[in-house]
Formats: sequence, C-alpha cells, structure tokens
Amino acid sequence: MKIYMHWDMEGVSGIFTREHLWYWEEGTREHIREEGRSLLIADINSAVEAALEAGADKVIVCDTHHGGGNILPDRMLADPRAVFHAVSRDENGRLMPGLDETIDGLMLMGHHARAGTGGEFLPHTWMGEWADFSINGKSVGELGIEACFAGHWNVPPIMAQGTEALCREAEDLFPGIVVAGVKHGETHDRAAGLDADSARRLTGRKVREAVEKARNKRFTPYKPGLPMTLRVRMHTAGSAEEAAKKPAVKRLDELTVEGTVERQCDIVKWILE
Repeated sequence: MKIYMHWDMEGVSGIFTREHLWYWEEGTREHIREEGRSLLIADINSAVEAALEAGADKVIVCDTHHGGGNILPDRMLADPRAVFHAVSRDENGRLMPGLDETIDGLMLMGHHARAGTGGEFLPHTWMGEWADFSINGKSVGELGIEACFAGHWNVPPIMAQGTEALCREAEDLFPGIVVAGVKHGETHDRAAGLDADSARRLTGRKVREAVEKARNKRFTPYKPGLPMTLRVRMHTAGSAEEAAKKPAVKRLDELTVEGTVERQCDIVKWILE
C-alpha cells in the first residue's frame, strides 16, 4: 500500500501565529520561522511513522507550503519506506511529484479552509488574489483542487488534517473522509488548539484509521464531471485583467474569469501556465 501525504503548513500542530507561517512578510523573525519549520517537520515525521505502523509499504511526502523548501532531508524520518519531496513541483513543473495511479490514498495534511471562510485562521485558496475558485459551480479550496488533480490518476482523498474549519470543508466535499482537527481560528492571524504533542497523538490515530479504511477500499476518487468548467473570482479587477491575457482564460465580468479543461489534472494549468 502506498500513501501520498500532501503537506501545507497553516494547519500544522502547535502553530498558532501568522509570523510562524507567512515568513516571507517583512519583519518576520528568523527564530520564529525556524520554530514553525521544526513543528512542521515533527508533524510530518510523526504522521509518516503512524502510516508505516498501520501497514503502509511506502509513504511519499510533498512539502507544498510557499512552494516548498520547509523540510530538511537530514531531519526527516530515516526509513527507506519514506520518500520526501522538498518542493511542490518537480524539475518539469509537474505538481505533486511522485503521485500516480499506483498510490492508494491521498492525505491532505496541515491544511486550512478556503478563502472567505468566516472565523478561519489565514484562509486562502492557492493564490492570494483568488477570492473564490469553483469546479462546475461548486466552490472549493485547496483541498478540492488537490483532490481533483489526484483524481485524474484515480487516487482518493482519505484524510484531511488541520483546522476545524478545514475538517468541516473536507467532510462536506468528501463524505466519509477521516479528519483530524488540531486547532481553530480565533482571529484571521491567530489560532488556538491542542498542544503539539496531543495534536500529533490525535493525528496518528486518524492516520492509522485512514490507512485501514483505504486498505478496505472505503474511499472513492474525487472526479468532477468532464469537461470541467472552472471559475476564479479575483479580489481586484487588475488580477482578472492579467489572468484574461492567457489564451485559455475568458473574462466574465470585472472580477471573474473562466476556463474549461478536459482532464482533472489540468485544474490549475489553464490559469497558471
């Protein structure tokens, strides 16, 4: 059994401040960034260990936060069954390196809810200027985008871990998915929740549950009907105007653009490439 863990960072155990996460912003302190990285690495290693203990033969990890670069090879779990990708794209620009039809389950870890989610901690969807992203009329966040991409290879989403709002979003989109909510938003820039050790224990239990259910084929891929109509509502007219310069993008109104694709794996290619 092969498991793919797609890691973001806003939903990682024990991280409760904006500064730990959006470290590219002016004024961020380096030791705070390092604290965030250490918490992410500890979360990943703990979850991978749980998956292997539950019977996974191989676990592939992809670090996607801000394009990757948040994990360090010499600090990752030393087990030949674990493979770590420190970037979100391979050398050919392909998303989710290592994901293909041989994967038995997708775990969306360390995630946050979509843009516009009230009361959420740092809600957003893929790009900061995207106010909303929809697939065939259904508004989705990064969970939906990533699961749709994986659906092209018939890989089902089996677990989501992160904020409580993220877990509700996952359960709405993928009925039956296993979730682990480790924190909740207090304000846009601050969260509260379980201490890191308690959160990892909860996550470990849920990882083992998800692996067992995947072994028994309890999940289905997320495959929206084709062709897919994709719409993005921008925060500003300038962003919509810039997007509409791409050949596959049609502008619908001041803030909204649309595209149509014939494969689930092209869900963002039409607007980003």
